[in-house]
This record gives sequence, C-alpha cells and structure tokens, in this order.
Amino acid sequence: MNVTSIVVFGDQLNRSIGALDSADRERDTVVMVESANLLAGGRHQQRNHLVVTAMRRFAGELTTAGFQVDYRSADSIEAGIRAHIDEHNPDDLRATEPNSRAARRLCLRLDITQVRSNQFLCHHDEFTRWADGRNQLKMETFYRWTRSNLGYLMDGDQPLGGTWNLDAENREPPPDDPSIFTAPPASDLDDVDQQVLTDLPAGPGATPVGVWATSRRAALSRLRHFIDNELVRFGPYEDAMTKHSWHLAHSVLSPYLNLGLLMPGEVCDRVEAAYREGDIPLNSAEGFIRQVIGWREYVWGLYWLWPDHADSNELDHHRPLPPMFTGEAATDMACMADTFQSLHDRAWVHHIPRLMLLSNFANLYGIEPKAVLRWMSDTYIDAAEWVMVPNVMGMALWADGGRMATKPYVSGGAYINRMSDYCSDCRFNPKKRTGEDACPFTTLYWDFMHRHQERLKSNHRMQRAVANLNRLSDVDETLARAEDVIQAVGEGRL
Repeated sequence: MNVTSIVVFGDQLNRSIGALDSADRERDTVVMVESANLLAGGRHQQRNHLVVTAMRRFAGELTTAGFQVDYRSADSIEAGIRAHIDEHNPDDLRATEPNSRAARRLCLRLDITQVRSNQFLCHHDEFTRWADGRNQLKMETFYRWTRSNLGYLMDGDQPLGGTWNLDAENREPPPDDPSIFTAPPASDLDDVDQQVLTDLPAGPGATPVGVWATSRRAALSRLRHFIDNELVRFGPYEDAMTKHSWHLAHSVLSPYLNLGLLMPGEVCDRVEAAYREGDIPLNSAEGFIRQVIGWREYVWGLYWLWPDHADSNELDHHRPLPPMFTGEAATDMACMADTFQSLHDRAWVHHIPRLMLLSNFANLYGIEPKAVLRWMSDTYIDAAEWVMVPNVMGMALWADGGRMATKPYVSGGAYINRMSDYCSDCRFNPKKRTGEDACPFTTLYWDFMHRHQERLKSNHRMQRAVANLNRLSDVDETLARAEDVIQAVGEGRL
C-alpha cells in the first residue's frame, strides 16, 4: 500500500482545503511543523499565540477524527518536513498550494506535489487571465467581474438595488453613543493556551487574554456574533474611528479567514442570507461582501501577479521608523496614541486607522516602505505576506507609484477630525498647519504635497491639492514647521 504524507501549513487549518479535503484517514499521514525561526524576532506575541494554538488545536481535531498526525517542532518548516521524510519515507508527499512564494519554493525543493488550492474564491491563475491585456487593474472592475461570477447580491446579471457599490452610504462619523457596538465574544484560556504561552519566546505586545479565537468552532461563534449583532451597523460606520470602541461594527474575522479557520464562501453566504431574510440593509451586506470578494481576492491576485512589488519605493522615502512606532517613545497625537495602544493590546486595528493614520503618517513623514512593511507584518494579528505586500506597497504607501491605487491616500487633520472623535481631546488643532499646536498631519500633508508636487500635478485626483498648495499664503512658515515636526518625531518628542 502506498504511503502518502500531506503537509498542512499553518495558514491552511481547515479540513475542506485542497489536499486535506480528499485525504484518507486510514492511509495518509498529516504533517504539521512549528517553525522556531518564524516565531522568533519581533512578532507580536498574540499573533504567535494565535497561529501556534490554532495549529495545535487543529492537529488535535484531526487526531480525534482518526487521522495520523505527525506534529513536530523544528528550526524551520523545511527541517521538520525533511525529518519526517527521513523517518517515514513516504511514497508520495503532497500539500495544498501554499499561500506564499517561499513556501511554494520549499515544495519544489522537496518534490512536494502541490494540489490546487480552494482557500480563495478566485484562484490566482483566474485573476491573471482577468488581468491580461488590461491597462489598469482597478479593484472596482475586478469586484464587478467576480461578483457577477460568484452571484452574490445579484438579480440576474444586475446588482441588487441597481448599484454595484454603495460605499457612498458607508461614510458616517462615529455615533454619539458608542455603546451600540458590542465586543466579539472572548474565550477562556485553557491548558492548550497556557502551554503555548509557556513554549513561545517572549515577544512584544500584551499577553493574550482570549480575544482571538483559536479553533474553528470559536471562529464560527465570532461569525455568528457579527452577523447577529454588528452587521446591521457595519455599512454606515465602516470608515469611522473612535476612542470608545476598538472594534466598532467590524467583523474582526480577518485572522480566521487568513488561517483557514473560516472560508470566504461560507462567510459571504451567511451575510447574503441575513440580507435576504431582511435582517440587515443592503449597504451593510454589500460593503462587507465587497471587502471579501472584492478587496481581499483582488489583493491575493496582485500578490501573485507582481513578484517585485515588495521592492517598490517610487516616492524615494528613506527615513527609519520613528520611536512612536517602535515603542521607544509615546506620542501626543491622540489618534496615533490610541492606535498604538490598541495594537499593543490586541495586535489589531481596522482598515481606516491602518490606512489613514498609520500609513498616512508613514507617508507624510517619509518612512522607508520596507521598514513599514516589516513593522506591520510583525505587528498585525492577521498579517500574511500575500496581503501585506500589495496593501502596504500599493494602497497604503503608494510606493509603487500608482501601479495599484490611482492616488496616494494622504490627508491632513481635517479628515481625521471628520471621521473620528480623537481631535476634541488632542492638544493639536487639525485646522492649523503652523504653530506649536498645529496638527502634525496637517503640517506634514502640505510638506508632502510640496516635496512631490512635480510627480502629483499630472495625477487627475491630486491636481486640486497641488493647486491649493500654491495658493497658500504661508508656505514657507508651513515648511519650516514641518522641519520642526519631522525632527521632533525622529527624536521621540512629539
């Protein structure tokens, strides 16, 4: 009888994914490896805890279901697989297509057969065919194409309600009463959690307290909570920020999708069902499904399409991470201080603090893109190379010069003031660009526009901002203030 070993990587933790879906529990052996190299360094300890605990629980579930599981720790995944080969000498070694280039190169080195992955709704070779011959790969165009193919929220070949994208209805500032948002359920830490915490190396961030689900059953509980309690409010408040709620109406499901504990199809199916049953409005259902089948699948496709994306630095930014990012100094900016605190406590903030606070500031200040990429990859609970590279280099920092996004997502303090409640308690004034109490975002926004005006003046979405720069009566004073702000940030004094 042929002996088959199936390698399961730590972000493929689902019985229905690829090679594992057709596994024979009587004959096949499942191989899983904890890599000491991946767990070392500066990664947030809650991320390491989530990944390792979820892997161990999944291995236990497979064993209970009757599978033979070879679960081992090694310096690297490759070392662990080679040790399995030496000990078991399988006739066939296979794995679901991994979610990173490095892991796929590993499969080639070890002659591991790669089974086509179904972990995403649009396989990257389908995305490549869609992209072929297009001058610009707009997410909105891809979203409409894939939504038509998948059939979500469709009435024949037209979108329900007659409009593809309801984002214009989803830009409310935070409500006066933030208690309307209910936190996702938490899990009590059990013996598995405690053993993982004992085994893991020390890392930055707060110790886990049960915020993150580490099993499929717990992840499904979080999904039910979101649909039953928060999805109705997700649409209007998806772009809002508030110091009174770390989660607002967001699903907080991205870590589970990225590890395979949840599958994108089942999540979208349940959201559409809730809409069709009349429980939630169309703008909330469409806004959420667009994030999954539009943005998430789009980013996945771009990762495989552009292998050189991580090397982008079209704006020629080279400053190192300032002390507020590394935790060596605090900041007086209320919005940034709250965001860093949330990252310390939970390794998570939603997409607007990521884009319009952290990334916006990194761009205005001029941090080297790869430094931002490394920092965010170490910090976020849902970090994966496939999602971080396009998001950071393309959307967040415009480091690719517009290859992905049509304009840099930069703003001054006015946007933050409009979409959050941070500015009322901050010592900086979002309306001012000069003076000691000028908002650093506002000052550095005009400095950014001044530095890059030659590049941006031909961008149709930035022409008005460049024109407004040239109408300022206090450009010299603003640029002088920007120099002071940049020095203070670099020295950890702001």
